[in-house]
Amino acid sequence: MKKTRLLWIVTCLLLACGSQWIKAADKPNIVLFVSDDHGTDALGCYGNKVIQTPNMDRLAAEGVRFTQAYCTSASCAASRSVILTGKYGHATGSYGHVHDYHHFSTFRTVKSLPVYLEAAGYLTARIGKYHVAPESVFRFNRVLKADPRSTVEMAEACQGVIEADKPFFLYFCPDDPHRGHPFKPDPWNAPNSFGNRPQGYPGVKTVRYKPDEVLVPAFLPDTRECREELAQYYQSVSRIDQGLGRMLALLDQAGKTDNTVIIYISDNGIAFPGAKTTVYEPGIKLPCIVKDPRTRFRGQVNHAMITWADLTPTILDFAGIVYAPKDFHGRSFVPILGKENPQDWDEIYASHNFHEITMYYPMRVVRNSNYKLIWNLAWRLEYPFASDLWAASTWQSIYRSEGEHFGQRKVKDYLFRAEFELYDLSADPAERTNLADERSHAATLQRLKDKLKAFQVKTRDPWIIMWEHDNQMQGTGVNL
Repeated sequence: MKKTRLLWIVTCLLLACGSQWIKAADKPNIVLFVSDDHGTDALGCYGNKVIQTPNMDRLAAEGVRFTQAYCTSASCAASRSVILTGKYGHATGSYGHVHDYHHFSTFRTVKSLPVYLEAAGYLTARIGKYHVAPESVFRFNRVLKADPRSTVEMAEACQGVIEADKPFFLYFCPDDPHRGHPFKPDPWNAPNSFGNRPQGYPGVKTVRYKPDEVLVPAFLPDTRECREELAQYYQSVSRIDQGLGRMLALLDQAGKTDNTVIIYISDNGIAFPGAKTTVYEPGIKLPCIVKDPRTRFRGQVNHAMITWADLTPTILDFAGIVYAPKDFHGRSFVPILGKENPQDWDEIYASHNFHEITMYYPMRVVRNSNYKLIWNLAWRLEYPFASDLWAASTWQSIYRSEGEHFGQRKVKDYLFRAEFELYDLSADPAERTNLADERSHAATLQRLKDKLKAFQVKTRDPWIIMWEHDNQMQGTGVNL
């Protein structure tokens, strides 16, 4: 009798272990590929007929391409903190850059995506640009090393993780197509390298572009300097694409393609004035391609408005991890992945505070359907420039010649902004006509202001006190 009972207990334990093993094996691998300063302007699958991005295009053909995906702050570190926490930076202390003399850092009480995944049995690994702090919050099991300008080398360095015998989460972050050092060119009108170099990179076919063949976005000036810099930017993007292709090949070789979710995004828009560090559409509207091979969704387009605050709960959903929705400011878009025009996905928010520590210019944004409201809290100040964007020949060519326009926007309007900017993106996608002072749009303005205030209360935004313009309240510990 005792032997029978013992055998029954052992059998149950083995079955339980086997059940856990099967569940672990069924968990998908997840690759989050985050490029650095890549806008929707430079991918074939988003309509650019010049740039060569065959692997990004292949990913879109095999998955879902979002047309209205937004970062919440067009600044590298601030954006990446949102990606990895599902919370807006104003609520986590992630106000701006963490590196060098800036020293912004996420509160140590915040729980990040890799920590959730590690607790659920995932091998977590990162490679390339990190740009978040502290490491105790954004903890990964493995930190892989490779030249962050060579995505092929980066992919090769990930082979051990890809071949691991447990589900993995790979946070893959190249430096491309960020502007390259030195930021200040010599002579002043020389184009930035965007990480390109004459000798190229091992395993990478250098794809060069002629300045006269690039497509100049409407928000940029069609000048020789701008075209030369765009040609360098394109070359950097094509290098990213080859690294993505190498990663896809390694997944195939390891037999992991059919159980690996791949998400391709960028942290913020193209590194040109008018995009990066701004909350205009070129700064925050970004590529987002999601391939889940376990679904039937192939080559689909999704028009839902999503933000990077949605990424952490979405990835937890992909991983089958139970969580409390109240713990995040975003929500999972897994349930609407295959829907072209899902209901109740027509509103997003953005929150920018700093880029560099010297660039204080907080902005809050709500987009509801076709209307977009920008609140410039420091509107009395001249709009600050990131150091690399100020030195860029694209800007200097206009600045030195005292040009009146920068793209479709007047220079004076770029530098000195109204407190409120209200745009109807259906009629004015370039955000040129501010409707905030028009009586016919007073009701829309008030409705969106009310939405912003409610968003700030919900996400515990310290800057909410600025609605009253009462500087005496700052630092008094007002409870929300």
